[in-house]
Amino acid sequence: MKGNDKLIDKLNFLLADELTAINQYIVHAEMCEDWGYGKLHKGFEKRAIDEMKHAEKLIGRILFLGGMPVVSNLNSIHIGSDVPKQAENDRVAETGAIAAYNEAIVLAGELLDYATRDILVQILNDEDRHLDEIQELQDQIEQMGLPMFLTTQVG
Repeated sequence: MKGNDKLIDKLNFLLADELTAINQYIVHAEMCEDWGYGKLHKGFEKRAIDEMKHAEKLIGRILFLGGMPVVSNLNSIHIGSDVPKQAENDRVAETGAIAAYNEAIVLAGELLDYATRDILVQILNDEDRHLDEIQELQDQIEQMGLPMFLTTQVG
């Protein structure tokens, strides 16, 4: 099927976001593992895996629409030097992803490509959940204080 070039370009833009997020989350996961925060490691790693699945869906859709997935583009990766900075960098990334998915959903709807729109809505729901999880971590850090919070993340 030949898809709309503008939509394929938008899907490749989203793909770059997902590939960037994978790298950022994996580095954050491994840093937390190195610091002994196993629970944080698992949370970051789970989000990275979710982003891999999103990339897979986007690649599949781009190919279905007759486009060529661009996997060589990455956006700036923002690695936090400590847990609060990691959470903030990830919050900013998820907020940007949510905005980009909302724009892509509107575009797919305007082009009457409801199958692509449905895929994007599914991914958007995951991104909303990611943002909620990150904000929950930030709230816990604020309420407990960083040292107390980190003691809950060992293991």
